[in-house]
Amino acid sequence: MGTLSAIQVANLTEPGTYEDGEGLRLVVKSAGTKSWIFRFQLDGKRRDMGLGGYPKVSLKVARAKAGALTAQLVGGADPLAARDAERTAKRQALQEKASRSTTFEALANEYLEIHGRNWSEGWRDDWNRKLRLYVLNHIGNLPPSDIGTEQVLKILRPIWSSKTRTADEVRSQIERVLDAAKAHGLREGENPARWRGHLDNLLSKSDKKAARKGQRFPAMKWKDVPELMLKLADDERRDSFAIRLLLLTGARAGTVRFAPWVEFDLTNAVWSIPADRMKTGVAFDIPLSPAAVALLQGIPRIDGSPYLFPGKGKTGVMHKGAMRLFLHGIGHADITNHGFRSSFRTWASDCTKFDKELCELALAHDQRTKTEGAYDRSDFFEKRRELMTAWGQFITTPPSANVIQGDFKRA
Repeated sequence: MGTLSAIQVANLTEPGTYEDGEGLRLVVKSAGTKSWIFRFQLDGKRRDMGLGGYPKVSLKVARAKAGALTAQLVGGADPLAARDAERTAKRQALQEKASRSTTFEALANEYLEIHGRNWSEGWRDDWNRKLRLYVLNHIGNLPPSDIGTEQVLKILRPIWSSKTRTADEVRSQIERVLDAAKAHGLREGENPARWRGHLDNLLSKSDKKAARKGQRFPAMKWKDVPELMLKLADDERRDSFAIRLLLLTGARAGTVRFAPWVEFDLTNAVWSIPADRMKTGVAFDIPLSPAAVALLQGIPRIDGSPYLFPGKGKTGVMHKGAMRLFLHGIGHADITNHGFRSSFRTWASDCTKFDKELCELALAHDQRTKTEGAYDRSDFFEKRRELMTAWGQFITTPPSANVIQGDFKRA
């Protein structure tokens, strides 16, 4: 080293590479910027390593850095690998420090602030109340990386049998906050609050099934559905389209969320759902009313996704709670997605003369006995088309012009 002087380095303006010796070189760019490079050979391959820009890194400092790197080479080390390892260690140390200083409570509050903007006030209050009543006194002060299955079970076991629905909601809250912690890089590994394939092996499944079986899903009165549809009609967001399709077809929320375009035949107005996507395990065709066809024609297709309602999660579709949170955001925290099937079924009983069995079949509930089904294999598709068309006409007619009369009644 020693080819260059401090005055030369300061005055160089012509673009090019200027050697100082022993692998140290100064690179001058056409824009006037200058930077130091250390060139060396390792295993017969030439490699360049940046040492920083001038004047932040002076000639004296650059020579010291190059000398230290030469010493590493003499000792058999790879300077680039050593630098990368040092950077990784510093980054991990910073992450560890951040993960230790960030508590579960802080992350839960952040989650509520970000996602709760679209929730109703009642839903936010309920979320907050459950966290403070059941969770934060146990793990609120812990860093996310310290929360494991043992801590989650300590929260859930005392209330799992007596308050199963509440306990499962609490479990879901913990799961979401810990997923957010993982996304922030504050924890690794599987989520200890995950139900399927984890807690379902440690907590009673029968209690959860019993709680769900006894649950009556809050439903909107059928007379109020047209007003909701009118409110949704001018909303072009994905969740609005999904709710309207849910209403017009009587399908389950999961069936709508995972619906791919390939299942829809708009020419013949049929939605053909394969057996593996049906709760009953039997393929099912839903007749599409003119209102449903018009809605589907207006849903934008997203390049690269086969689904009507794509999402960013592992499933590739919209989040499980997206539609319900959307309803909460527009002032309907008192109803559920599943409850719309009840709205349709009650309307069919109150306002039409279609057979009870046909109305149930429109919801994929086949109430025929096995013997009856063996002889009568019809799915009454065309009659169901009449029923769904009447329903579509009713809910898409503005409330002020909607008069319940014999137009919908069929023998």
